[in-house]
Amino acid sequence: MLLKTFGWSFAVTALGLVAAALYGGWTAFSLVAILSVLEISLSFDNAVVNAGILKKMNAFWQKIFLTVGILIAVFGMRLVFPVVIVAVSAQLGPTEAVDLALTDKDRYQQLVTDAHPSIAAFGGMFLLMIFLDFIFEDRDIKWLAWLERPLAKLGKVDMLSACIALIVLLISTVTFGTHAHQHGGAHADKAETVLLAGIAGLITYMIVGGLSGHFENKLEEEEEREHEEEEAAARTGKPKSAVKLVGKAAFFMFLYLEVLDASFSFDGVIGAFAITNDIVLMALGLGIGAMYVRSLTVYLVRQGTLDDCVYLEHGAHYAIGALAVILLVTIQYEINEIVTGLIGVVLIGTSFWSSVRRNKRLAQAEADSEGTKAASLA
Repeated sequence: MLLKTFGWSFAVTALGLVAAALYGGWTAFSLVAILSVLEISLSFDNAVVNAGILKKMNAFWQKIFLTVGILIAVFGMRLVFPVVIVAVSAQLGPTEAVDLALTDKDRYQQLVTDAHPSIAAFGGMFLLMIFLDFIFEDRDIKWLAWLERPLAKLGKVDMLSACIALIVLLISTVTFGTHAHQHGGAHADKAETVLLAGIAGLITYMIVGGLSGHFENKLEEEEEREHEEEEAAARTGKPKSAVKLVGKAAFFMFLYLEVLDASFSFDGVIGAFAITNDIVLMALGLGIGAMYVRSLTVYLVRQGTLDDCVYLEHGAHYAIGALAVILLVTIQYEINEIVTGLIGVVLIGTSFWSSVRRNKRLAQAEADSEGTKAASLA
């Protein structure tokens, strides 16, 4: 099971490290290994959230996620995306941007750093909406009940998530604009761009998340109707229509997963510049890390880990909330990537530990109940 799920990840790791060693010797080898670990630590919460969505999809779409999805994740977000940032921010053509990335690495790093406020605003808003929609939803299972119960009551107010997200964006933009104008520098005239990028992140979440949710709901309604028809008339219903809906639902959930992965990868791509500004080494290291995130997602689904560890999804969403806040703070202030990674690991680790304790409690209660029944019968 382990080799089947992580086989491609192991193979890509070996090839990537060999390619790094051939490209730049043992120094490059070490940098790629560090970048791989950075990507995995920053994206573990991504894998948990992905697993919650992926378990609703059939084997075909899970395979698409691991094949087509990984091409988008590795080549799109970890290789093409940084080049696109430079091309747009510096108003260069794609060829010129690639040439700059390969020949003038310091200038390339500076252009990506200059574009960071807009990237952070877009990714921060997208992730913040995911977190807010999660905590404002009334769930049967609550991890931090003292916090989640009142928030679930507040969540009955329509559009509350969007309102809070926009308020946070306005505060971030005004603070950033004021600070930038006071101190001058490269970001002095970028407050408007940050605001637009944040709004774009919000709109992207609403469109992609809304469509995936819509088709998922239609799929559930169709399945319920078919089940009722089977019970009432002992027939199969409308299999062709159902298959079509499954395709649409799965497609939009797949699209949602890719946008989600893109938002998670922002901090990894930006954080990679703290380790190296070589685009080849970045692509190798972050690509290897992305492969493990994909494999870990499928492993969590197939092992049923989310069903056993009921608080794991809560921990992942709290980590998303922390990452969203960190991204919005980094519009103006620098935060070390180690801090970002540790916060996610601690929150998910704590939720896992809480899940294990809960399972032990339930098992003990069940054993005590069985013991009481046996004693009464005796």
